[in-house]
Amino acid sequence: MQNLLVEKSLIKPSDQLTEHIGNPTGTMRILLVEDDTRLAEPLAEFLTDHRYKVDTVDDGELAWEKIQSSIYELVILDVILPKLNGIDLCRRLRSSGYTIPVLMVTALDTSPDKVAGLEAGADDYVVKPLDLPELLARIRALMRRTEPSFLTLLKWGDLHVDIGTHEAIYAGNQMRLTPKEFGILELLVRNGHQLLRRTVIIENVWSLTDPPSNYTINENIKSLRAKLKGASAPEDLIETIHGKGYRLKRLG
Repeated sequence: MQNLLVEKSLIKPSDQLTEHIGNPTGTMRILLVEDDTRLAEPLAEFLTDHRYKVDTVDDGELAWEKIQSSIYELVILDVILPKLNGIDLCRRLRSSGYTIPVLMVTALDTSPDKVAGLEAGADDYVVKPLDLPELLARIRALMRRTEPSFLTLLKWGDLHVDIGTHEAIYAGNQMRLTPKEFGILELLVRNGHQLLRRTVIIENVWSLTDPPSNYTINENIKSLRAKLKGASAPEDLIETIHGKGYRLKRLG
């Protein structure tokens, strides 16, 4: 019980039950640099639930090694870290030519501390305890600033899926999707009329090591179809290829 109370002091309790805030795609890789496991573990789980791929390290030098050897779209960086603090790591990144967005996270809620982080090269700043909806909004804002629109907007006829703003729109009608539904829809649009096998959906939206039941997949597809229909899409926009998978109806 004591650990739970500590975790609640790091992430605002009112936001811990939030399940469907936005619908990010699973293609974005985030490096979370946080040495407090009471915050790192629930935060990584929350971001993973919202379709981000998250790697976690607990000191600045390990983060530097990961950034040199991998490609990330965002670094969420605590200020106070072992071996190499967040301010110095951010300075090292910028002096080495890395332009990857950096979102600083700290318990130091004073103007000089924020100025120090921003002057070191951070793109934005959030203070503990974390407000999760605000954190997601700031992540999306950073992505809108740094990602070219032609890389984030997917289209199939009147269906537009924007993985930068995490919006799904059909003929001007915006749909409110869960993270799983958004992930499935993104895969469908990327594949178009080509067959999207169920194993590919599981691997990208869930996990092959902990796959969902057929019922869970079917219910997500059913719900997605209903929301598309509610946005004026044709009922057969998502076609079922029995025993194999799904695809979008051919255009024209």
